[in-house]
Amino acid sequence: MSEQPAPLSDDFRTWLAERGPDAYALVWVGEGSEPTGFERADAPRVGKTGIARAGADLTRIVSQDVTHGQAETLRRWLQLDDTVRHLAILTIESGVLREHTPGELAAKLMHDPGSDEARLTEQLAGWFYRRNAEAQQGLELGWIAAAAAWTCHMRALASYPPPSVLTPSLQRAGELDEPTADLVVTTGLRIVDLIDRLERPYRTRTELIDDWHAVESLAADVPTLAPTADWLLDQIALRDAHAQQLRAVLEPDLTDYLRDRRADSALLGTAPVLDEARAIHLAEARETVRAYTAAAHSGRESEARQLLDAFPIPSRGLSTSGPAAIWRENSATAADAVEDLAAQRAATGAEDGTDYFADPELLHAATSYLAAREGQLHLVHDALGRLAFPSPAPRDLPEALAPVAAAQTQRRVIEAFGTLERAAQALEGQLHYQLQQPIPAHRRATTDAERDLLNRALGALEHTAAAAVTFDEEDIRARLRDAMARSDTPAAAGPATPTGHDEAHAQALAAGPAMPRVDR
Repeated sequence: MSEQPAPLSDDFRTWLAERGPDAYALVWVGEGSEPTGFERADAPRVGKTGIARAGADLTRIVSQDVTHGQAETLRRWLQLDDTVRHLAILTIESGVLREHTPGELAAKLMHDPGSDEARLTEQLAGWFYRRNAEAQQGLELGWIAAAAAWTCHMRALASYPPPSVLTPSLQRAGELDEPTADLVVTTGLRIVDLIDRLERPYRTRTELIDDWHAVESLAADVPTLAPTADWLLDQIALRDAHAQQLRAVLEPDLTDYLRDRRADSALLGTAPVLDEARAIHLAEARETVRAYTAAAHSGRESEARQLLDAFPIPSRGLSTSGPAAIWRENSATAADAVEDLAAQRAATGAEDGTDYFADPELLHAATSYLAAREGQLHLVHDALGRLAFPSPAPRDLPEALAPVAAAQTQRRVIEAFGTLERAAQALEGQLHYQLQQPIPAHRRATTDAERDLLNRALGALEHTAAAAVTFDEEDIRARLRDAMARSDTPAAAGPATPTGHDEAHAQALAAGPAMPRVDR
């Protein structure tokens, strides 16, 4: 049994299978999410990290222990759980990775005639007491956090701690009284009801907001609830038009990646890996949308407004610009993006769209997203078209306006991506993604042309960035010192010699006003 966290094996499934048929791996699971759209995210399984799902990112895990048998595995989990990180229990069954909750192991042991029930109960009581003692809130709120943790992890055994576990825990804390016991039981039942509601197909935004507030207050002490809190925020955002407009502006274009997942992932046997640059941009977009949603629905309207003002929503163009049109003609990914957007718009307005019929807020937010996303895609395609296919200066353009026209490319790139550096990151990331092997069958005929096009745009962008005027603070300070020195020189030389104009002006002032004075 390993006592210290160890780096992940290159082939974790094979490595774990070699440990034996009754081997369990206790692994720490880092933060992360699958790079798919908000709409495709299913409700998280409370008590599980989801790391055993097909296509999950196994680089997020660090191996802590390998144990054998249910009793030893549960004992080590109860010891290692630190109320901060996600500790998952994994096994290999018929070559498939599976995740277990500690409650599943406890339930099997309770029904096993050969297990020591008294010892197991004592271990569970010690863990439950520790969850209360180490809760950040402390006092009465500590028992609420402990009860929530029990329900999330031990629901397969019981929805709330049975008397054989609850009584010794309260005795150890010196709080063996009926109100505290009722608080634990009531909290457990409330969390069970919340978990059941997550599986309902249709939820109003008001219900989602109420559930999010309840989960958010507990997530600090029950880390397994953090994914649920994020998922609820995403579901609220899907019904908030402003949140969807913000998402439309900030999310990178993942058309190539999403199409590859749909088309060839099953045939290839492995899901394509999103490039690091766009994965970072996507994570930043999601965190920003969640921050806005949390502020907007927590009474912090000024913070929410600041986020909206920081990222203006692009208007949908009535016609496609020339640079955007030529980019779409040459880029298969850009053409696919426009096609997918049109398909989403058609699906949103379809008469059989039961989801939207049941939730008008969802329909309004989706429509707002599509309109803003169309404007954002136009900005991106226009900027890339100007980079890859620069237009010659118009024949009759005045010479003084030539640099002004040339500067529009840089302005459009910044408008579309935020900064030139961020634009370069997005292009480099997409280019890196196109270089992955094997190439999906559906885009083998277009990949080479797409790479050439991305390289062309990236080269033009680097030239544009190099030609841009940089802000040099030292140069500005030097110019300011020179200007101040020049302004001091006339005063040091004494008063200037009066000119003829000065003498005439003095005589006119001495003669008095030419017009009669008007008293007000």
